[in-house]
Amino acid sequence: MPDFLYNGKAYYNPVEFAMDRLGGTWKMPILWRLKDSVYRYGELKKSIEHISDKMLTTQLRQLESDGFVHREVYPVVPPKVEYSITEKGKTAIPIVIAIRNFGIELMKKEGIDIEYYQAKDESDDSA
Repeated sequence: MPDFLYNGKAYYNPVEFAMDRLGGTWKMPILWRLKDSVYRYGELKKSIEHISDKMLTTQLRQLESDGFVHREVYPVVPPKVEYSITEKGKTAIPIVIAIRNFGIELMKKEGIDIEYYQAKDESDDSA
């Protein structure tokens, strides 16, 4: 498989390219929350446990730069910023679902309690 360059970075396969866009701890949970509604920064921060302000800001900027998230700034005082998922971002949701389901199956096989994640299915906030 030939190497390719994108934005000055060398990639060796399509999986690496996709994971560079969506991989990591926080990008998929952010997209998961935005799939059904628009969020303000503070709402996203409250809904994702353990994420720092710096990390949330970084991840949102990367997702916006890659076209997965739209950032709408309203010219009001105090500033109002809303984040929503783009059409490109919506195409990633089936991938998030597949990875989440795979993770749950792996947890089951390792004897890890998944009750919390099954209960979260109902609230739809567990990716």
